[in-house]
Amino acid sequence: MKKRALGFWEIWNMSFGFLGIQFGFALQGGNMSRIFQTLGASKDEIPMLWIAAPLTGLIVQPIIGYLSDRTWHPRWGRRRPFFLLGAILSSIALFFVPYSSELWMAAGFLWVLDASINISMEPFRALVADKLPEEQRSYGFVLQTLIIGIGTWVASNLPWFVTLLGVSNEAGPGEIPQSVYVSFAIGAMVFLASILVTVLTTKEDPPEVLMSGVDVSSKEHSGVGEIMDFIQTMPKVMIKLGAVQFFSWFAFFTMWSFATPALTETVFGAALPAEGVLDYEAQRRAYDTAANSVSSAMGVYGLSSMAFALMLSIWTSRRSIDRRWTHLISLALGGLGFLSMGWLTPANAHLLNGSFALIGIAWGSILSMPYAMLSGAMPAHRMGVGMGVFNMFIVIPQILAALGGILWLSELLLGTGVIQTMVLAGISLLVAACLNVFIRDVDMVQQD
Repeated sequence: MKKRALGFWEIWNMSFGFLGIQFGFALQGGNMSRIFQTLGASKDEIPMLWIAAPLTGLIVQPIIGYLSDRTWHPRWGRRRPFFLLGAILSSIALFFVPYSSELWMAAGFLWVLDASINISMEPFRALVADKLPEEQRSYGFVLQTLIIGIGTWVASNLPWFVTLLGVSNEAGPGEIPQSVYVSFAIGAMVFLASILVTVLTTKEDPPEVLMSGVDVSSKEHSGVGEIMDFIQTMPKVMIKLGAVQFFSWFAFFTMWSFATPALTETVFGAALPAEGVLDYEAQRRAYDTAANSVSSAMGVYGLSSMAFALMLSIWTSRRSIDRRWTHLISLALGGLGFLSMGWLTPANAHLLNGSFALIGIAWGSILSMPYAMLSGAMPAHRMGVGMGVFNMFIVIPQILAALGGILWLSELLLGTGVIQTMVLAGISLLVAACLNVFIRDVDMVQQD
């Protein structure tokens, strides 16, 4: 049975929960390295402290995808119970992250936070494929990206904004500024509220409607068996897109891990001072101001991705697009944005916003085009587990990066200096862009 086309507000409401999810990701992406450094972590230790995020995704997402495929409640539906559970856990974790007094506590809260975000996030991708006909899926994923862009921009600017309102941005040695506490508390409230909008306004089709016309006569597997079976029989396009995703997410994990230390030190000339140095208080104030500036500049990539998604949403609501070439060009622009950071100095720090604007175009495409290309090649009754397995191509490069891949490659290929990590991210995105040429139109259609 053909799915009916949905109106703008129906698609908007079913994707609105991504606003909160992105608040969680943007706050951790813009502030966790700052928190780790404040609690005493060296720049070399930061990637390993971040490893919690991809490890939880590797484990949680395929399991949640499998479970959500097999969940049905007459009132709460198929995916929405996971939205709500993840939102409650994420909001609690977000609120308490800044209260970490030791590095192990901060790393532990990051672990809980990322696991909880994944419980909510993975079913959102499957929901678009559940609800929308093939011709509307690009539009649906692009609208998700528009909401994600709004969340990234607002959440990334929260420390700067609350400081503007009078909240203190100063802190002593080993202390986290009050502006970070307030920002994470706001993020916790927005996370839960936005998920509730989706849960309360969106209805899901029962299994008998969703599976209409679908052959499910093949042997049923247990959870692990089902995931392994899907891995062995995954569509060709998933393998090709997996290579693109590998280099794309290696680049963005590099940014989340090293943007704060690299840009505060090189672009703003305000590295985090060691305790006991001469004029510590003045240097620490300069660092905290620079860290807020980096967080706000990172918000530009959310604003840029929002503008890019808005343009695509207007176009895809009426016309089709070439998903492969759109993704290729977008990733190449993002790669140039990262490369440009290697030439920035305190004298031209204002150009950093332009670098992040280019990165935002890549980010907007990463959050929409791969899923739109993939969804048409996957069977409806395995959409959840399929999206969960696909996300393994996101978390594996992050794990390799966290285990030392970023610093090892940047020093091997580019030399010493923490800013070289941003140049490495640019090279990685350019490689991802080139790999799109191997994807064919026939790969994006489900094979009989």
